Amino acid sequence: MNFTPYIDIAFRSVAVYVFILIAIRLFGKKELAQLSVVDLVFILLISNSVQNAMVGPSTSLAGGLVAALVLFSVNFIFKKIIYKHKNISEFIQGKSVVLIYEGIVQHHNLKEVEITTDELNAAIREHGILDIVHVKLAMLEVDGNISIISKDYQTKILHQTKNKHKIKGRILKL
Repeated sequence: MNFTPYIDIAFRSVAVYVFILIAIRLFGKKELAQLSVVDLVFILLISNSVQNAMVGPSTSLAGGLVAALVLFSVNFIFKKIIYKHKNISEFIQGKSVVLIYEGIVQHHNLKEVEITTDELNAAIREHGILDIVHVKLAMLEVDGNISIISKDYQTKILHQTKNKHKIKGRILKL
């Protein structure tokens, strides 16, 4: 059996994987978690356009399986490297970015990560908060999600903790 075409497919698949990884990193991490219809169409077209670059003239089942196996393997290796090496992780995935701190929008950070005020307000509303002034902290995480902590979060936790102690006390007295 001639393994040369499969080795070629393996190398092509690794090259495409690395290219797509770098392209996603360069074009912004918000693309990952906040997909619009345009983003979905883009991803579908990219996957179709790079298919031939990976498998070349091969249309065989074996060629497709080799490409898939290589992609799974490279992905597994990258995840291990990212987990073990913080510097490499930050290079590939980036860092979390503060968007709001103590009710104040960090406009320079919004501009850096290309998030509009409207997108930020939508994320705040999705977390059940009506106004930016009620946000203690909003972060764009490395996975592209926006996490938000409201100013009354600690008050809620403290209140819940006190109620748990009261409930436990009542249960113990019974």
